[in-house]
Amino acid sequence: MRGRPPGPGPQRRQTHEGLPGTRHHQGHPPADDRALLQGRSRFSRRLKAMRVLLAYPPCLHPRVNDPDAGVVPMGLYSIGAVLLKAGHEVRVENLNSSRDNVQAIGSLLRDFSPDLVGLSVLNANRWGAVAVCRMVRALLPGCKTVFGGVGATFLWHFFLDHFPEIDFAVLGEGEQTMLLLVQALEAGKNPDLDDIPGLAFRTDSGPSLIPPGPLIRDLDSLPDPSRHFAFQHLALSRGCPGRCTFCGSPRFWQGRVRFHSPSRFVDQMENQVGRGIRFFYVSDDTFTLDRNRALAVCREILDRDLDVTWFAISRVDRVDPELLAWMRRAGCIQISYGVESGSDFIRNEVLGKGVSRQDIVNAFVWTQASGILARAYFIYGSPGETEATIEESIDLIRDIKPLGLITYSLHLYPGTDLFDRLAPAHGLTDQTWLTPVEDILLAQLAPEPGEKTVLTWGRKLRRVWHSELPDFARALEFAPDDELRPFQADLCSRLGLTLAFGDLAREDIPDREDTAEYLFSRALDLCPDRRAFLGLGMLWQRSGRTEESMKILDRGLTFHDQDMDLCLCQAVNLLGLGRNAEAAILAEPFADSPRGTEILKACRRTLG
Repeated sequence: MRGRPPGPGPQRRQTHEGLPGTRHHQGHPPADDRALLQGRSRFSRRLKAMRVLLAYPPCLHPRVNDPDAGVVPMGLYSIGAVLLKAGHEVRVENLNSSRDNVQAIGSLLRDFSPDLVGLSVLNANRWGAVAVCRMVRALLPGCKTVFGGVGATFLWHFFLDHFPEIDFAVLGEGEQTMLLLVQALEAGKNPDLDDIPGLAFRTDSGPSLIPPGPLIRDLDSLPDPSRHFAFQHLALSRGCPGRCTFCGSPRFWQGRVRFHSPSRFVDQMENQVGRGIRFFYVSDDTFTLDRNRALAVCREILDRDLDVTWFAISRVDRVDPELLAWMRRAGCIQISYGVESGSDFIRNEVLGKGVSRQDIVNAFVWTQASGILARAYFIYGSPGETEATIEESIDLIRDIKPLGLITYSLHLYPGTDLFDRLAPAHGLTDQTWLTPVEDILLAQLAPEPGEKTVLTWGRKLRRVWHSELPDFARALEFAPDDELRPFQADLCSRLGLTLAFGDLAREDIPDREDTAEYLFSRALDLCPDRRAFLGLGMLWQRSGRTEESMKILDRGLTFHDQDMDLCLCQAVNLLGLGRNAEAAILAEPFADSPRGTEILKACRRTLG
């Protein structure tokens, strides 16, 4: 059998023609991506190497449970690799972890003393980015600052017009522009900026922009960032062919999609595995857009025998049972789909999704049949939303039975069709972005149906999903494929642990423990799943069913005799029965682990 059950484990770019301050690029961008991006300077001799800090600034509000808060955008690593290749000194930092520690950011700036600070900016972290620039100006007056990312791409004029601490903005794809900017700054105090496509800067007459040049044709020509940096987010492609009105990707990527080769993608994964990283987020807008390429990635992962797990994002009309089975064998354990609404009108006419209800149902059935958790994104509060359309969304949730659900009140982002259409009617101007808010919710602008009603709709969607999730879990139907049985068992046991002990162990989810017990038992009907043995052992241990817990853990240890979690869980049972010597024997091989150390201390206190 190929593969194995794994172990533990945007907005985008507008046309700049006619924008205030826009100037037409008079120079000619390099004809060869590789020549520029492999670090060949346009200057005839080696100048002073620059120290460049690339950072992800803190968001305005804390991100307590948001895993993305700790994620540095992939573009920073790619830019960092380009600059390293050109001989510059580069650090990539996540400043979100220092959002309450001004001293930590200040120490970083003083210790590294960069010549240039580049910040990846979204709407949510724009105020954090401005604060960092002000610190740079206070501590390092000679250091230049540059904004990049989707926030800079769509609000470049606003940033340069209102914040003198920001020297430059890079629009769109940043590797070529950043390298040319660093080379220009390296050359001296009065750099020539007029020949740098995609760069915005301040002139005597105000903010000015050199329009972006062509996108990089060959993504594999970029230096490989995984040779220099540790990260968990990977992408096979850049861009999305979709036309979703709430998303900026079509404009940011100019409506085009480009791909890495499958081998380059898996090279990056393998390099990170060498650092001990075995779980990945595959962050393509649509990983399965090129079906044959996605299949090639899966085969390459299996051919290299990489023991990894990963999440992906896709469209419901871009998957099929065969492709999903290959993805599961290669380690994919979750796919997120943008469903958006149960109303065909809102989903396709208002939000521009362009998928049918049947596409959605098929994707969720096929995904979960293969042993992959299917997660649904829903948007509420769109133009035209009513109680009736919310009921349509609830009906669709019940039909597709998602095992994960994320809901959002509709946000209006610069660079999206919805923003362009609705901003004038709601008086959105630069003053809007000067207020201390992260994003703009349509519900806060429109008098009807009103914010209170819209938020009630969101709670209703989540309440239905939470209350019916146990039924969805019990209704799982798996493909009759012996090769997929271990992966289907893996889905059951993962979900069971999450319900009994993890993020879904919530009071508003009924029958959590009974459902978890059902899932663990179903997993063991499929194969001797390690996690299912552990889940039943822990569940019965917690409820005082010690004898049953010991029996199932003993059974698990006949299949997984060296498993730390099973051994330590059984050791706890033995401790509770006063059989400390036996508990110590089970815990001793894991003395270096925190839990093993704790159990051994308890054993020794009794044994003397």
